[in-house]
Amino acid sequence: QVQLVESGGGLVQPGGSLRLSCAASGSIFSINSMGWYRQAPGKQRELVAISSGTSTNYADSVKGRFTISRDNAKNTVYLQMNSLKPEDTAVYYCNARLVQGGRYYWGQGTQVSVSS
Repeated sequence: QVQLVESGGGLVQPGGSLRLSCAASGSIFSINSMGWYRQAPGKQRELVAISSGTSTNYADSVKGRFTISRDNAKNTVYLQMNSLKPEDTAVYYCNARLVQGGRYYWGQGTQVSVSS
């Protein structure tokens, strides 16, 4: 019913930048929140950044380096990642919730690798 399609992942050197995009499609009338999570090997999935209502929230580890933004007309969320570090290496998952308290939808995940 709702699908999230991610793009923008890849390999980047430390200090570099990437911009992730996630477009939601399907039976969408509104979106309450969209965000990004990541999961590194052997680690649990963690919140990276979320845009909910008029608020944004970031994990402490990415504050000042990552910026989440939304294009509501396109049902798309972006994650601008600057000053990337090797510890940012993970599979990044897009997430969306259509209504407050509703179910979450997930993208398939996109690999971000930060290495020299």
